[in-house]
Amino acid sequence: MPLKIAIFGQAPFGRDVTTRLARAGHEIVGVHVPPDAGARPDPLAEAAEEQGWPLFRYKGYRRKGEAIAERVDEYLALGAELNVLPFTTVILPPKIVEAPKHRSVCFHPSLLPAFRGGAALAWQIIEGAAESGISIFQPDEGVDTGPLYLQKGGVPIEETETMASLYFDKLYPMGVEGMVEVVAAIDAGTARLEPQKREGASFQGLVDEAAARLDLARDVEALDRHIRGCDPGPGAWAALDGAPVGLFGCEIESRLASGQAVGTILAVEESGLTLAVRDGVLRLKKVRRAAGKVAASASGLEPGDRLV
Repeated sequence: MPLKIAIFGQAPFGRDVTTRLARAGHEIVGVHVPPDAGARPDPLAEAAEEQGWPLFRYKGYRRKGEAIAERVDEYLALGAELNVLPFTTVILPPKIVEAPKHRSVCFHPSLLPAFRGGAALAWQIIEGAAESGISIFQPDEGVDTGPLYLQKGGVPIEETETMASLYFDKLYPMGVEGMVEVVAAIDAGTARLEPQKREGASFQGLVDEAAARLDLARDVEALDRHIRGCDPGPGAWAALDGAPVGLFGCEIESRLASGQAVGTILAVEESGLTLAVRDGVLRLKKVRRAAGKVAASASGLEPGDRLV
């Protein structure tokens, strides 16, 4: 029988999972999406309004570490039998996570227990993981530590992979199908949970401004991975005259030292700028400065400029 589902999510991934669940016959009793942070409306919120699904827009469900009683009561009144968390950055209290008959199911873009945390995509590339995949699990009080419903791996992380390509081209479609598959199994009574392994567990924090800062003393391979792992957001960066310069569209031009000081811009061409690093040369196609992100050839950077 169809399930009564409450959604906690956002973005196109949240929209696509929710739409697929509705098409499968499940009843969407509530859609919880954080308030819009920018000018663009959230795709999941837009879909909820178009479909007439009850929509709730809250920044959070806790206050000073405690569940906000009126929001919990509002949620409980929906009568959800399952919470689906396809793409959420909100930390939900146990009174919500554990309330439904089937509790909650959450998507994570790595092969847990490796790369727990909210920046799994970035860190897999930055740290040079060879393979990725998806995990769908039942949340508990830890961070991405709950038992697993489903894992699918075998996704190679290519040497040219960016965070965007890994997610949108590979893990996104796999994740949508996986979420639909797990919810169908829960509905049919065939879903099984397995505890996560202890071996290989890791947790990485968010890639904030400090974490995105490049250490130009590192080798060409590590710098290339760091830039690709932060592309398109938040953007790896170095500084020129004290001002940040974001770097995007990276590839290794050469694995031979250029003979120039680390951080020196060697050339600025239509195909990008080349940057001297410790044991090689990187090519960057786009640059972000105070005026925004532009093609490297239009960035105002010149040969001889030195990033630090």
